[in-house]
Amino acid sequence: MNSHPLPRINIAIDGPAGAGKSTVARMVARDMHYIYIDTGAMYRTVALKALEAGISPEEEDRATALAERLDIRLLPGPEGQKVLADGEDVSSRIRSLEVNRSVSAFAKIEGVRKRMAALQRKMALEKGVVMDGRDIGTHVLPDAELKVFLTASPRERALRRYRELGDNPGISLDQLEREIAERDRTDREREIAPLVQADDARFFDSTGRPAEEVAGVITEWGMAIARTISAEEK
Repeated sequence: MNSHPLPRINIAIDGPAGAGKSTVARMVARDMHYIYIDTGAMYRTVALKALEAGISPEEEDRATALAERLDIRLLPGPEGQKVLADGEDVSSRIRSLEVNRSVSAFAKIEGVRKRMAALQRKMALEKGVVMDGRDIGTHVLPDAELKVFLTASPRERALRRYRELGDNPGISLDQLEREIAERDRTDREREIAPLVQADDARFFDSTGRPAEEVAGVITEWGMAIARTISAEEK
């Protein structure tokens, strides 16, 4: 029996807001014993700290300067990934409705995206990373061995976000669905790293499918690629 460990690969999972990318990516990383990198949380952290500093998305230079000096760390924890901004735990605050509504505007700022992409590439240098976002397979990790474009129907994505906001969401499900449709449009049409499916990405519609099932399929894809690389190296 060959007990030699399989080579580690990088996995990029892209898709629109509410597609379940973070949940699925976290499960895949767990099952493959990889590191999970939530790029959306990084952009949310920039948006949160900018809003707290009174910086609007229109003030691109100020937002970029903030992103460049901000120390963002993603740490694994028993209840999920902790997000630290300059040493402060902001894990729950970055999920607020205010951040939801502004993060896309901050994320399309070229200087902010360059700074975040540089940090993300550095995290992936040693392989064994599962990274999710909007432009991972097309821009951040174009050489990732496995790329997945994960989506779901707009209604289902809105429902997932609605549940995420808790008992007092402060918004109706219909309104949230409209906001998600608008964010889809913004993400697709922005000039810097728009949301598009990479040519070599595998398309996966998760509508009506539990996260564990989706993660299981992607994990098997990853393992198959790692086994193929291992065989080619022999």
